[in-house]
Amino acid sequence: MHPMLNTAIKAARRAGAIINRATLDGGFEVHTKRANDFVTEVDRAAEAAIIGIVRQAYPDHAILTEESGENSGGAKNEYTWVIDPLDGTTNFIHGFPQFCVSIGVRFRGQIAHAVVYDPVKNELFTGSKGRGAFLNDRRIRVTKCAQLRDGLIGTGFPFKEMTRIDPYMKQMRKMMESCAGVRRAGAAALDLSYVACGRLDGFWEMGLSRWDMAAGSLLIKEAGGLVGGLTGEADWYETGDIVAATPRVFPQLLAAIK
Repeated sequence: MHPMLNTAIKAARRAGAIINRATLDGGFEVHTKRANDFVTEVDRAAEAAIIGIVRQAYPDHAILTEESGENSGGAKNEYTWVIDPLDGTTNFIHGFPQFCVSIGVRFRGQIAHAVVYDPVKNELFTGSKGRGAFLNDRRIRVTKCAQLRDGLIGTGFPFKEMTRIDPYMKQMRKMMESCAGVRRAGAAALDLSYVACGRLDGFWEMGLSRWDMAAGSLLIKEAGGLVGGLTGEADWYETGDIVAATPRVFPQLLAAIK
């Protein structure tokens, strides 16, 4: 296993322990960043723990996180750690057990390593570019689903960009007519991981942040799936609009949401 992946796993598990302890203790403070977007002291504590472990191992690497923003690290670094310490904060606040820690490592613009950790289920998704994707050390693959009509498709609401509700609802209507079922669980990094391990056959969402997508996108690719933007192009990391699915469902999913 690559040393960076080991570091990411260590950091994710440390953050997960903080999250689980807070879940048991309760009483944490909740702050509003903007409409329908929240942060807790748990997010910040988990992020600080991750950054501390990464900085100790790789002091010159750049870090991009949801709560702290971007730290450029060394002037000549080629690595960026893309971190969401608690994806699914609204779920966490309400005790809805669908949230996770997401850590992706980019090297020269490409995601090289990925960890998504679900502290509730103790499920650890890991992957390195060219080395496959795993769930608790077991190799995972996307499903063999070949037809959108047979697929279970995940999604996320564009709750941070309310101006996109109308086009999204058109997409949702078309998808409900086209597939076996649509699910919205509220933690994009886990949704992407579920595509990678075969629990979902596809996923789409608009307006995500880089830390929502970085790790999960690599897991899907290493599990044999496809990832792209709303038109199938490789612009999802910049736009935040992402589509992911099995190889045969992917073009059908794109066609349905256009």
